Amino acid sequence: MKYILSVDQSTQGTKGLLFDENGILTERADRPHAQLINDRGWVEHDPVEILKNTLAVCRDVVEKAAVSTKDILAFGISNQRETAVAWNRRTGEPVYPAIVWQCARAAEICERHRGEAEMIRTKTGITLSPYFPASKLAWIMEHVPEAWRLAKDGDLAVGTVDSWLIYQLSVERAHKTDYSNASRTQLFNIFELCWDGEICDSFGIPREALPEVCMSDSCFGTTDLGGLLPGAIPIHGVLGDSHGALFGQDCRKPGQMKTTYGTGSSVMMNIGETPRLSDKGIVTSLAWGMNHRVSYVFEGNLNYTGAVISWLKNDVGLIGRESETGEMAEKANPMDRAYFVPAFTGLGAPYWDSRATGLLTGITRTTGKNEIAKACLESIVYQITDLIHLMREESGEKLEEIRVDGGPTANEYLMQFQSDMADVRVSVPELQELSGMGAAYAAGIAAGLYDPERIYQHIAHRSYEPAMEQRLRTELYSGWKDAVRQALTHR
Repeated sequence: MKYILSVDQSTQGTKGLLFDENGILTERADRPHAQLINDRGWVEHDPVEILKNTLAVCRDVVEKAAVSTKDILAFGISNQRETAVAWNRRTGEPVYPAIVWQCARAAEICERHRGEAEMIRTKTGITLSPYFPASKLAWIMEHVPEAWRLAKDGDLAVGTVDSWLIYQLSVERAHKTDYSNASRTQLFNIFELCWDGEICDSFGIPREALPEVCMSDSCFGTTDLGGLLPGAIPIHGVLGDSHGALFGQDCRKPGQMKTTYGTGSSVMMNIGETPRLSDKGIVTSLAWGMNHRVSYVFEGNLNYTGAVISWLKNDVGLIGRESETGEMAEKANPMDRAYFVPAFTGLGAPYWDSRATGLLTGITRTTGKNEIAKACLESIVYQITDLIHLMREESGEKLEEIRVDGGPTANEYLMQFQSDMADVRVSVPELQELSGMGAAYAAGIAAGLYDPERIYQHIAHRSYEPAMEQRLRTELYSGWKDAVRQALTHR
């Protein structure tokens, strides 16, 4: 039996995943990493801890599966995308902690570039925001003297988490990234398929410090995973986590859509090989580069979806376990109209208001613990529905189904409410590790182990169909839009 090993390096931790020659997940291993949050709300990760955990989960999963390391043919990586890393190219040491995609510390830098916002959007497909690495890397260049010293000497390397891992894991010390990750930096011209000199210079990012951009299924280098393997194998499939989930969900045709429910959420629609821009708050990115061709997506990103439930549990203490929210929502008064807007660090797509703050509104005497939990859970659905509506409108595609993944999809109340509010079938795959699976499948196809037309056939799905009356759907969604208007600073 031959195998593909992949890691899914996400915001909360790192998973090691082992897939057999039929594309079936045979084993997984997990390691969390520290969430470094200071009193200003800055969010950081330790890139060295992430690297150590990546190697550890690879060891763990191989040991748990009890397979011969000689039978592992290729290695794939899916990763948290907009988290920015800078390191010393000679020593491999980071010059500063990784600045996580959730961190809005660079909002002031974005304000300075407000006059260039339209130029940036028309080149990168992305709305100017501190969410993306361009302003995060600019912040490092402005506040970390070591970064400038290294840049002057030609020894600075910067990139997203995939490029950090490729550099550290590859025998060649390759400084590379793929099209999906590059397109999320706000430094990459998605029309010309290259780093944009004007934007890089404006943000003060040395182009020579950026990684080489490659097809997602290319060979990024070879790795023995810190001596785990008897010889070096190719790193073949590299995808940002949401792109990995899109590929893992088999959304390879225009008009197909997936939603990832994680700490935050990504709603993504394949729009084919021709890029199109929207001026309504959703962005255009590269889906991937495969088989020497690139595909594009519409995407909307939400900072806090699954993290809302973690906040209820860990910070507020309203629930003891995350699965309680579905039970509480079922018990809540269905007539209660409390709404929760989770703008902990601003609002992402389609509003892009980094100064918005969260609120709980519509509280009456009937609002209790269950109703608050219900409002928090439903805020996830409302945010995603905003993006589904826009993508339907902008693409002109008739949407019949959204394919979903991530831990919260186990919540039946959440999935049924999502189907009801978006008025579309929601399809939940039996296998939940879609991001890491997408990277593994890309690696396996590139290595010649998997047939791209047959590899998805074994995956079973559970479907939810819309059952809500249109009148109620309209009433509930209108209440959500009113709540968001209260939260926005530019209302």
